Amino acid sequence: MDSLNLIESFSEFKEFKSIDRVTMMNVLEDVFRSMLRKKYGTDDHIDIIINIDKGDLEIWRNREIVPDGEVEDANTEIAYSEAIKIEPDFEVGEEVSEELKFMDFGRRNILSLRQNLISRILELEKDHIYAKYKERIGEIITGEVYQVWKKEVLVLDDEGNELILPKSEQIPSDYFKKGETVRAVVAKVDMRNSSPVIILSRTAPEFLERLFELEVPEVFDGLITIKKIVREPGERAKVAVESYDDRIDPVGACVGMKGARIHGIVRELRNENIDVINYTSNPILFIQRALSPAKISSVEILEEEARANVYLKPDQVSLAIGRGGHNIKLAGKLTGYEIDVYREGAEDVEDVDLEEFADEIDGWILDELKAIGCDTAKSVLELNVQDLVSRTDLEEETVKEVVRILRAEFE
Repeated sequence: MDSLNLIESFSEFKEFKSIDRVTMMNVLEDVFRSMLRKKYGTDDHIDIIINIDKGDLEIWRNREIVPDGEVEDANTEIAYSEAIKIEPDFEVGEEVSEELKFMDFGRRNILSLRQNLISRILELEKDHIYAKYKERIGEIITGEVYQVWKKEVLVLDDEGNELILPKSEQIPSDYFKKGETVRAVVAKVDMRNSSPVIILSRTAPEFLERLFELEVPEVFDGLITIKKIVREPGERAKVAVESYDDRIDPVGACVGMKGARIHGIVRELRNENIDVINYTSNPILFIQRALSPAKISSVEILEEEARANVYLKPDQVSLAIGRGGHNIKLAGKLTGYEIDVYREGAEDVEDVDLEEFADEIDGWILDELKAIGCDTAKSVLELNVQDLVSRTDLEEETVKEVVRILRAEFE
């Protein structure tokens, strides 16, 4: 029974391929010596021989031969009369080596020993996983969805290690089923209750950067540098790129022929709109590029306040702001300036056509307002909220949001 347990233990340990042979042997010897010290008080007189591959382990106790009647410690000394029973040629002062059988240690000690071995090896395995993924922070991992919960998804890597993809690190339109393959970047590695916890992310800017490296060889080779990435996951992203080789068009290389390269990234990010922008150290030009597709008339930089006043023609304002304000918000993050948009010649503009708000207000809402004769912003603002609710099929909260957006244009 004891030999079988030991061999089974070795078979289990061999499955931990991440632990090298020397470390494994040191752990095994250390655990066995700990047991021997408890039993004999010392292990200085004991040799341990281990063969991991065969599951063999031999323990030899060495005792000095002393004259009969002078044995003070039976663990380290043996009487001459006992020694010659083992080998008739022995003499006083020589050393006798005897193999200790596992049966001598008792069933309880053997089971305790096996548990200690498993515990030590599992600790080593956990430390290895922690160190391995700590070095891989910022790298893309491909894994298989093993379990889907409300607040997180459990992913297994190719070695069966458990990785966590929290809901907060998923793109809003992500939907996973068990068995699917998922790609994400390693965002964080922690130790909780002595176990490594690997957190993945699909919303981090690093995930988009790694995808560019996979899809665009020039980025991977360092010919094109990604200066900065800002994202509203699932909605929009802006990527500033630069090439130190005048022969390479960084934006064209990233987009690819007919958008072939960027389309692969967009699909992975659930149709997130990606604007690739040529980086420049000229802040005015950089702001103009960051606010694309809007055409900017002029930019005024207030360096001490880190603000930029941007002036546009009336029909370009909604393009600069973007649907839900994503465009101007991301442009601000990319350039590092707080951007304020001003309508060029605003003092001469008495009203604004509702169509100019198409990027901020859904089309069907605009149609509802037009159906009651409101074609301009001021014609809507002339009515109070209750009138608008009663004359249209719009909810009160929707009407309040529309009014807020329209008023902002005249402030």
